Amino acid sequence: MSTTRNPSSGPKPKYDCTKCPGYCCSYDWIQVNERDIKRLAKHFGLTVEAARERFTKPADDGKIRILRHRKDHVYKSNCMFFDQKKRQCGVYEARPTLCRAYPVEGKCGYYDFLMWEREQQGDDDFVPGLR
Repeated sequence: MSTTRNPSSGPKPKYDCTKCPGYCCSYDWIQVNERDIKRLAKHFGLTVEAARERFTKPADDGKIRILRHRKDHVYKSNCMFFDQKKRQCGVYEARPTLCRAYPVEGKCGYYDFLMWEREQQGDDDFVPGLR
């Protein structure tokens, strides 16, 4: 995810996604709505039904749809659209509403933890649990 913002859209975020290995993209449930599926369908030139089947699956409760995942070398798995080489969203312009709103408070707790841990380790690229 990127932190590019319109200067008039509020205070500057207190995080920099370009320094994170994609923690929020590893959440098990990245919920999508019909508008998100339509946006992804348009982005990939697919029908809405094809995009729904290819990119999403029903959540455990069957009432909502979530993005599919794939194995990742940093976290157990990530969103299927996550570019694992660049460590960033591969469909940024078409990303779901939930991703567009994250983090809600304008502050990311994982980013704060990651920056603290990197300072403690004396390593600007340190990722906890990865060596």
